[in-house]
Amino acid sequence: MQYSLGEESHLVMELLDSLWRGGRRFIKRKDSDAGDAGRALEELRASLYNEIRTSEGAKRQQQKYCGPVVALSFNFMVAVGIIMANKLVMGKVGFNFPIFLTFVHYITAWLLLAIFKTLSVLPVSPPSKTTPFSSLFALGAVMAFASGLANTSLQYNSIGFYQMAKIAVTPTIVLAEFILFRKTISFTKVLALAVVSAGVAVATVTDLEFNLFGALIAIAWIIPSAINKILWSTLQQQGNWTALALMWKTTPVTIFFLGALMPWIDPPGVLSFKWDVNNSTAVFVSALLGFLLQWSGALALGATSATTHVVLGQFKTCVILLGGYLLFKSDPGVVSIGGAVVALSGMSIYTSLNLQGSQENMQQMLPSPKPKSTGEDGTDLNVNTNSTTIV
Repeated sequence: MQYSLGEESHLVMELLDSLWRGGRRFIKRKDSDAGDAGRALEELRASLYNEIRTSEGAKRQQQKYCGPVVALSFNFMVAVGIIMANKLVMGKVGFNFPIFLTFVHYITAWLLLAIFKTLSVLPVSPPSKTTPFSSLFALGAVMAFASGLANTSLQYNSIGFYQMAKIAVTPTIVLAEFILFRKTISFTKVLALAVVSAGVAVATVTDLEFNLFGALIAIAWIIPSAINKILWSTLQQQGNWTALALMWKTTPVTIFFLGALMPWIDPPGVLSFKWDVNNSTAVFVSALLGFLLQWSGALALGATSATTHVVLGQFKTCVILLGGYLLFKSDPGVVSIGGAVVALSGMSIYTSLNLQGSQENMQQMLPSPKPKSTGEDGTDLNVNTNSTTIV
């Protein structure tokens, strides 16, 4: 078929016009899709902002991503790491200033938290009227004594006496929670905790060398350690506090009290210590792990309870003992190995009881099904007559 020149020109114009209209429709559709994507992105950004920049949203995010298993595992791994780091610092490096070492830990933590706040990634604290300043001040103060006296007790006491003091924290927490909050635990849990404590005592308490100053430090450490764990757990579970927000508020108070404790407990000579590159690096690594230990410990206390956190510490002790025996062929003795096995059995029972209690609480929190009622004609009164949805 042949077309004249005029007809060909007309066809070309129609083709170009069709392409132009199609292109405009495509561009409009792409603009519409881009607008929808932009609106979705803005809504996502606003949602994330609300989750991070409000105390309630930040608390939900912490509970979502840092449940009990994650928090306890994080705390366990960091605790093992800092044990190695502190052995290096106080042993090989010869840094015999436990309060100053704790002071460096909290100074480092506060600087890191300040950087987080500058970058707007630090969770927002709840309104000041929801938590009295006295509670935050008390937590900061007892945290200074709990952390500082723990390192001091480890330096001046034998391992056996130090472990005996740690075991004493468990009944102290149970008694303190009963006095402060009238909180009670079941008899089966008490038996499980008794088995754990007895097993840890048999496994670790092999040398009870007595030192008067060390004994006084250990006894003075027990109560602040118990109160510290109780406050960390209570403030997070009863308020909209996250671990990092609570650390930001309480760390300055802790630093102040550690500075006041240094002249009384630490020996003189910290400024004359050999601050070369190797020694300074070892102290700095210990400080970073100290920040992670504080953070992971706060997460674990917020997700579980003070008593569970103590049991985790005893679990760590038993795992290190049995791990050394199985992996590195160390010989702690049959009695110590048997004690560790007994302690792990008690921990398994305690964990099972906690999981059972959590499942029962979840079932109680679920709404009971609404009873079905019918009218005189047998029709279901719970049916929404405007739709097919059952209320």
